[in-house]
Amino acid sequence: MLQWAQQFDEIIWLDSNHHQQSHSKYKAILAVDAITAIKTDSVQAFQKLEEYQSNKNDWLFGYLTYDIKNDVEQLSSQNFDGLEFPDLYFFQPKKIFLFSENEVEIQYLNFVADEMEGDWDEIISSLQKEGQSNLETKESPIKIHLRTSKDSYFKKLDTLLQHIHLGDIYEANFCQEFYSENVNVDPIKTYLHLNDISKPPFATFLKLDKYYSFSASPERYISKTGIKIISQPIKGTAKRHVDKKEDEKLKIELQKDIKERSENIMIADLVRNDLSRFAVKNSVSVEELCKVYTFEQVHQMISTISCEVEENISPISILKNTFPMGSMTGAPKISSMKIIETLEDAKRGLYSGTVGYFTPDGDFDFNVIIRSILYNSENRYVSFSVGGAITAKSIPENEYEECLLKAKAMREVLES
Repeated sequence: MLQWAQQFDEIIWLDSNHHQQSHSKYKAILAVDAITAIKTDSVQAFQKLEEYQSNKNDWLFGYLTYDIKNDVEQLSSQNFDGLEFPDLYFFQPKKIFLFSENEVEIQYLNFVADEMEGDWDEIISSLQKEGQSNLETKESPIKIHLRTSKDSYFKKLDTLLQHIHLGDIYEANFCQEFYSENVNVDPIKTYLHLNDISKPPFATFLKLDKYYSFSASPERYISKTGIKIISQPIKGTAKRHVDKKEDEKLKIELQKDIKERSENIMIADLVRNDLSRFAVKNSVSVEELCKVYTFEQVHQMISTISCEVEENISPISILKNTFPMGSMTGAPKISSMKIIETLEDAKRGLYSGTVGYFTPDGDFDFNVIIRSILYNSENRYVSFSVGGAITAKSIPENEYEECLLKAKAMREVLES
């Protein structure tokens, strides 16, 4: 289906990879071909999105970059930006494919409805030809560079720890960029390779004009179904082991790790406070705290926080009151964002932002863009970033090793 979809300038493919996500209505979604779109910088971004979403009252797909934070608080982003993604980009698709367990529901706007049968025949034809064209082409390995040197990383972490010891903050998510310039990336091959070795619950293939995201995200930012809101922050990471007994041992050690648990609990508390801004009184609940889930590359500690809202609440106001997600900022949130902005060497852009969708009845589901490769095909710049939560108990060498562990899948895809 991705092969068939490449004829369009706007594509979003969302795939759960058959993870048992009890809060997901669909196993996968494909949306293509914009009839309308909104693309803007951070200035009054949420107000513009509110007007667009309420006026269209339809399926909308797209993204918010991390730098939309500048619309929420008095913040700015002056760091280097090689990707140059717009801060916000959403589109109203002409064609949508909604996959459940045993069927696919196809929704086309009325004026393209007569194309449905021919499109489905083309998709089936593409399926039969799989592996005969672009998927077998050879690409040159891409040499990856570090925006932040190892020595510089340790110096910046020392500065961050000083802020923590002084009481300015008590946790911050500090990130670094890996990049390559003047390269050509095969979008489908890159996404399929990353997805194959990661199999995450919130995988994304995004193409909006020249802007691409190939995401192996394991994390849900926030979802709304009816009056129920779900947020599932991740904090706490451990490597996998090929030996089953050793792997189980690593999982148990993560579950008991005091530092990793404290990271997760701090952010779960931050999310709980964010939700309480708009939740029905006494409805905020921690459904799971520090539960360890296993993925292809790593074990992750996830908490699930929920609440209920009034039926007439604006979906955009929910996003604005919780953005950026606490797992990618720190606590207190505003102080953390100010400090990490001065220490990081690259503008985050879509990394640690979110990709997702709104339904016609105002429901939504958004992931966290981590474990993701970002690509601007016009300036031939490719990038991925990784980070980790820094607390008073952080050991810089261990934090650096965790970053390399998180970067492993993206690096393997680009360098292979």
